[in-house]
Amino acid sequence: MTTGGYTARRHAVPHTWWFIGGLLLLVPLLGLVLFFVPPSPSLAGAAGAVLMVLGVLVGLVAGYGLSTARFRRGLNGLHKGLILAQDGNLKPVEVPRFMDPALDRLYQDYNHTITTLGGMFSLVEECQNRVLSERNRMNVVVQVLPAALLGVDDNLYINTANRQAEILFGMRQRYLVGSSLFDILKLSDETREVLRDAFLYKQNIRNQVINVELDAQERWLSVNLSFVTEKEGEMAAVITLLDITDYKLLQETVSTREKLVAMGQLAAGVAHELNTPLGSILGYSQLLLDATDEPEKAARFAHVISDETKRCSRIIQNLLNYARKEQCQGDNCDVNTLIDEVVDTLISCRLKHHRITLERELNGRPLVDGGCGELDIVLTNLLINSVQALHDVKDPRVRIRTEQTSVGEVSITVEDNGPGIPRELRARVFEPFFTTKDVGEGSGLGLSISHAMVTRRGGTLRYDTECEEGARFIIRLPASLTKDH
Repeated sequence: MTTGGYTARRHAVPHTWWFIGGLLLLVPLLGLVLFFVPPSPSLAGAAGAVLMVLGVLVGLVAGYGLSTARFRRGLNGLHKGLILAQDGNLKPVEVPRFMDPALDRLYQDYNHTITTLGGMFSLVEECQNRVLSERNRMNVVVQVLPAALLGVDDNLYINTANRQAEILFGMRQRYLVGSSLFDILKLSDETREVLRDAFLYKQNIRNQVINVELDAQERWLSVNLSFVTEKEGEMAAVITLLDITDYKLLQETVSTREKLVAMGQLAAGVAHELNTPLGSILGYSQLLLDATDEPEKAARFAHVISDETKRCSRIIQNLLNYARKEQCQGDNCDVNTLIDEVVDTLISCRLKHHRITLERELNGRPLVDGGCGELDIVLTNLLINSVQALHDVKDPRVRIRTEQTSVGEVSITVEDNGPGIPRELRARVFEPFFTTKDVGEGSGLGLSISHAMVTRRGGTLRYDTECEEGARFIIRLPASLTKDH
């Protein structure tokens, strides 16, 4: 109604000026009448003067009226353009002909402004469409992720969840959103501390394996955590949780099978090594029967029989420990003592048979976490490989060296002066079923299984490529913080 009233007033103003102009035009017409038909001769001069003045005034008033009407028509054109712009139609208006210079500049500025605004709004609309398209694309990517994705805000409340998160936690998205992260994840105290430290010190997490309870079942998850910004105090982050429970079970199954395969490989060696202490037991038991009248000699023979029996038991126990699943009991392993036991129990006969010189450089008393049940298998594999590599080598030697490094690691070096491993094959020595031995002499699993065992203990097993004469393998394990048993 306001716009309509204004439009009525806008059209009423020109009509008023036309009415006034029409009245003023009557004055010259009246002057012509008086000029041709004067009422009296005495009034002719005065009438002419008056009519001249009136003619000038009429011209001025008519010119002002026409100029004002044209100016108002120009403003009305701009007003129509503004009305269209308010409705979102940003189009330039047509500039009228014979425009006042001031209005012409106003029209040009208006059209330039409208054109610029139109371009800006088009760019904004295009950017908005791109943002919406990208958001939709990212939402599809998030929803098809194989891992559960959770977004958390600064207060560690969930604000985003995908379909995999719904499946993993058995909850719809509307129930997940708004819940506390630590209420959703039922974590052990140790795992809870890991996540708390990550948020406290703003540290990203990469492939951290955690144990949680979901639907009254134990599940293993691989966790990745990244923060949205690097600013201090902003805890908003994105967390992915990949269920690797089936993979863990498969890994344990494969590990057990690897052990069984290795047991078959080592069984012959264990049986061979048992012959030595069993022969000693048999011989000393016969001597014991003949020395019944000499208590001191009988006691000495009985002590030897006891030691050899324990030695046999240790060989069998090591094999059984390897077959069983290793348990975390907080034990430590004295590396130097283990090496002595492995050499004396499993390798000594082979070394003597092949006339191989064994050099031991055992420094200090290095301890590593965990029992010795798997580490002795690793050392046995490395030593057997060295013995086999020294066939037909002049002056064969095997050297074992241990030390505790300054970075909190225990280093075990096993090397020989054999032909070594060809350079083109060194990258494959830890591959399963890869072997340089003849068919029937090796399964190709010894080094791969040894590498897996050392890796599970948090250590490394590598072939030293800088060794030019023979072969050298280096084991590095985290040193135990316990200084004594």
